[in-house]
Amino acid sequence: MNKVGLVMRKIQFTERQGPRVFADRLQAIGRELGVDIVFISPERHVSGYDWVPGYEHEKGDLVNYDIVLDQIYANGIEHVIYTVSGFTYLKMFLKHSVLFPHSFPDPALTGYDMMKPFYQMVDKAIVQTEFLKGELARNFGVTDVDVIPIGFSEDLAERHFDPSQIVNNRILWIGRDEENRRPDLVLEYARQNPDKEVYMVFGGERYRESMKKYDIPLNVRLQFALSQDDIFKLMNTAKVYWNCSKFDTFAMPLTEALAMGKIVVKPEHPCYGHISARHSFSGNEKNWFELVNMAAASPSSYSWDNRSYAFESFSSRIMKEGYREFFDKWLRE
Repeated sequence: MNKVGLVMRKIQFTERQGPRVFADRLQAIGRELGVDIVFISPERHVSGYDWVPGYEHEKGDLVNYDIVLDQIYANGIEHVIYTVSGFTYLKMFLKHSVLFPHSFPDPALTGYDMMKPFYQMVDKAIVQTEFLKGELARNFGVTDVDVIPIGFSEDLAERHFDPSQIVNNRILWIGRDEENRRPDLVLEYARQNPDKEVYMVFGGERYRESMKKYDIPLNVRLQFALSQDDIFKLMNTAKVYWNCSKFDTFAMPLTEALAMGKIVVKPEHPCYGHISARHSFSGNEKNWFELVNMAAASPSSYSWDNRSYAFESFSSRIMKEGYREFFDKWLRE
């Protein structure tokens, strides 16, 4: 069986967020394709808070190269997928290394200036949207790029889909307590719309503490570190899924929301261009509250069009076929 190393930060393997979900899904798909995906991460990390000056994650990655390389060599690995730009220098040690970005040097993101120098070294990448493929070419001249979506679990989307459980005034938001994700906007929406039941789901337990700095309206329910099963179960009960981030690389919950037939409200930014089903509505800070209320007032409690579009475009089956083609070419090199 071919071995492929998947290099991520320790915190990304330990938290129930997009990176860990992607890692588990890739490992399962790898088994089906005869590829052993070996998880590799440093045993130490600099800080859980990448916005603290002097503790940017990329700096932490640089001091962890010895640990990462020891694990790669010990497993006899010659092909590596790394998910954060701080590990770009792996290409100096391994001929076959490819970036699958969990982030991107966009001015809207924390660490933008820190990421840029690393991206200037990238020569091969996998991204999950055509938008990101275009950005890599436009900003960094990287043209060896495969587009493979992070597929949602068809099993979970089938098992938990039950329109009779939908609560018509329930709004769902999934994100982090980070400025880019705009949790402040969600709290203000809830404050202005006390008739709505607003669920805010955070991927890591660390946000339980950081959210204490906010005045949480009584109609907001905070949830932390839910399993994928719990997320799909909760998502099924919401009528509207709202994303108000400035920029996204993964946007996994959006594709999952489509798969669960949610009416979706999202930003106008072109990084969300692939979320283009019939009942997905783009807005901005000026009209988001109105859009969310219009979606909640829709005579339809769910969208079959959104669900069909997601299954055709983003399912794990699509992801599996993408990696089958990618591994067939890359592992021969």
